[in-house]
Amino acid sequence: MSYYIGLDIGGTNLAAAVVNENFEIVHKQSRKTGKERPYEEVRDDIVELILDLKKSAGITDVEWVGIGCPGTCNSSTGLVEYSNNLGWHNAPLVHDVSEALGHKVFFDNDANAAAYGEFVAGAAKGANSAVVITLGTGVGSGIIIDKKILRGENFAGAELGHAVIAVDGPLCSCGRHGCFETFSSATGLVRMSKEALDKHPNSRMRELAETDGRLSARTAFIAARMGDEAGLQVVEDYIKYLAAGIANAINIFQPDFLCIGGGVCNEGEYLMNPLKELVKQEVYASTNDKHTEIVVCSLGNDAGIVGAAALGLNN
Repeated sequence: MSYYIGLDIGGTNLAAAVVNENFEIVHKQSRKTGKERPYEEVRDDIVELILDLKKSAGITDVEWVGIGCPGTCNSSTGLVEYSNNLGWHNAPLVHDVSEALGHKVFFDNDANAAAYGEFVAGAAKGANSAVVITLGTGVGSGIIIDKKILRGENFAGAELGHAVIAVDGPLCSCGRHGCFETFSSATGLVRMSKEALDKHPNSRMRELAETDGRLSARTAFIAARMGDEAGLQVVEDYIKYLAAGIANAINIFQPDFLCIGGGVCNEGEYLMNPLKELVKQEVYASTNDKHTEIVVCSLGNDAGIVGAAALGLNN
């Protein structure tokens, strides 16, 4: 049995696991990232975490170590050229970790790693190509074409969240207006909910928000299920914009699977049924019976770890 180590660098936690050749997690550990610290301190914690992981799992021989890291990860040089989340510039992560551990090390952007995890062991397993979109605070995405991660010439490709779907729309964190992310992220859903509350001050949404003490990404969906006019309108608009972004991705890449993940997917068929119907209306007409299958991601928070562990295959 061959073993690999996958590590996911998050803003809050460093999560690592020993993964077997079937890409099943054998043993997992984590510790706080402390992202405000200098690169060298986080790097040392990464090395220490992996050493502790191997010891506690009782496994000394691993094929390679794979790392998913936020930011622009140049797989040719091994440098994290820029990571806004971590404050790193040209950090020699691959060299440093490989030298400290004596293992071959591969790395990639964390969204690419998560997408690769779904590709090798999750909702897109067995596919030739897949697009994976994660709906969180922002919209993360990864694209697999002919079983390879699409990185782009500058290793910063596959940013579907920053494709504009509404010219002159809301300002995005990237500086553009009307990005897919401004509508389809959890942040965008909360923004649309707040706007609806201003127009419908006596809605059930307001009652729910006051009872919970906050307006969340779930509020509109809960209100919509109650038949609340404001909630129904927000949900309808949210699904409309989400369908537009997904249809764009399908029209461009024509993948076997388009996988979506994130908390909003907990809405199940209430989200997926109308979403699939709208996408079906917007995708470019196919000349045969083969169509992109829209599915929910299956690995959850483990996708990044599993995908990182599998990066040696991509290389």
